[in-house]
Amino acid sequence: MGDTPSRLADAFPADRAALITYLMAGYPDRATSLASLRAAAGAGADVIELGVPYGDPLADGPVIAEAAKVAREQSGGFGLAESIALAAEFIGPDEAGAMPPVVLMTYLNPMMRFGLPGAADEMRRAGVAGVIVPDMPPEAARAWLTVSSGIDTVFLAAPTSTDERLAVVAGASGGFVYCVSSTGVTGERAEIASGLGELVGRIRAHTALPVAVGFGVSTPEQAAEVARIADGVIVGSAIVKRQRDAAAVAELVGELRSAVGGGEA
Repeated sequence: MGDTPSRLADAFPADRAALITYLMAGYPDRATSLASLRAAAGAGADVIELGVPYGDPLADGPVIAEAAKVAREQSGGFGLAESIALAAEFIGPDEAGAMPPVVLMTYLNPMMRFGLPGAADEMRRAGVAGVIVPDMPPEAARAWLTVSSGIDTVFLAAPTSTDERLAVVAGASGGFVYCVSSTGVTGERAEIASGLGELVGRIRAHTALPVAVGFGVSTPEQAAEVARIADGVIVGSAIVKRQRDAAAVAELVGELRSAVGGGEA
């Protein structure tokens, strides 16, 4: 899947790890989430992972789950359609490629309810570069992959995966492979899981795509540690905690960008 041009893969710098920042669409409201997206981009995020609010977020820890709940309970609600529209406004015409590529993090049920062909069409029109769907393994992705040309689908590799499973996940992925650093849900952790370097190495044995690590990375120190191991560092809950204040988002993203070796944006 990784042999066609990819805005996601191209966003990974050659001389340092990429910084991938997660923000929740519509949290605490649409305008503030848009401001935080722009703040993250301006502070040096290489890729934006935009969470789609959903009522049964199996992979999300308490911080992100609560943010999704707040977004969904707004007047009119906030779901996949609203998240795609928010991404479109953030990206804009972007003819100069000024904005980092956007990856929607959603679940299979909202995509099915929207209709897979329609969801793919709307994402392409919005300029969305990729999707992450934690409850859609490669075996269940055929219908989506058939209609989603031009949109990278990023699959997740778990610490419990066998080498055979890693080969399947890596072979199906586009853009990059998402390496889950530890079992469980997203959220801040006191330290990076032991054995992470070995896991990243096992994934790299099956793909030429970049490998990005998420789940549990929250501080600049942890980001620096992961940046020495992987091609990308994904930070979510620590940013969402600050998402009510775009200036606070920019401050943390700037610190994370410096930590991964890129200096200021």
